[in-house]
Amino acid sequence: MSDSRRKIPVVVGPTASGKSELGIKLALALDGEIINLDSIQVYRGISIATAKVPPDERRGVPHHLIDIIEPTDNFTAGRYAALAKQTISDIESQGKTVVLVGGTGFYLRALVRPLFESPATDLRLRERLLALRNRRGAAHLHQMLERVDPAAARLISPRDWSRTMRALEYFFQTRRPLSEAQPDNPPAPELARRIRVIALNPPRDLLYQKIDRRAEQMFEKGLVEEVESLIRKGVPATAKAFRAHGYRRVVEYLEGKRSRESALEQMKLDTRHYAKRQLSWWRAWPGEGREGCGVKWINSFGDEEGAYREAMEFLLSDDLLD
Repeated sequence: MSDSRRKIPVVVGPTASGKSELGIKLALALDGEIINLDSIQVYRGISIATAKVPPDERRGVPHHLIDIIEPTDNFTAGRYAALAKQTISDIESQGKTVVLVGGTGFYLRALVRPLFESPATDLRLRERLLALRNRRGAAHLHQMLERVDPAAARLISPRDWSRTMRALEYFFQTRRPLSEAQPDNPPAPELARRIRVIALNPPRDLLYQKIDRRAEQMFEKGLVEEVESLIRKGVPATAKAFRAHGYRRVVEYLEGKRSRESALEQMKLDTRHYAKRQLSWWRAWPGEGREGCGVKWINSFGDEEGAYREAMEFLLSDDLLD
């Protein structure tokens, strides 16, 4: 099969939904290799709370873009997109199928829709906006954008908090509306039309139970000790890699801001909220005619046989046109 006709499955969904398991099954069936689509798994030494698949559990499937940067690096979606595009080319040049697996929607958006060149990230401003989102929700950020850049707000879904936040960052850094400064978007790369998004959506009560159990297991496996070790090695508590929910709460515990039990319970709550935001992101993913052909929803965990069967039927159900 020529690369121009080779589909690119993308396995997404909320945390703890079984994306890795389904991704490995698809890669084995399609003679494929996996590219990580998780914004925290790119960091070295950040392992326990990221649920990286251990090498001995990957069933021989090569995994790419995992453990590629230091926790102190400020890794951007644009940088990810450049690396992922090159990795896709390398894998397909060997006649293999690429399977993207992870829950970071902004990474996929950056890959299929080239980003507008904006000023360097103001980390203090981003932290303030993230705090607002966590406290008051994505809709509040969108209301802010409606006041300062109504034209941009009309083009961005209220649930698409990352694009909303990027537009707000641009305005507050430059005092110019993004809608006025942003030129026409560069054309989507050829690979965008080959993207096939498969989103896991298991029963919410079972997902939350799994999230809670996983958080407890992470503490038992040494999450606190992992963070302590990283800090001793010089990784600052403010490092971007520590923004992941489990790590952020453990840092607060180590700083004496909360008890160990409080850190664990808040980690559970944070992760459940994050799972809801991930589902909202994929519900807002563009449909046919923009990036790929929309989203195939599978209402089960990725390790269930039915999920694999549905995913394969979906991937085999349509043909790519030259």
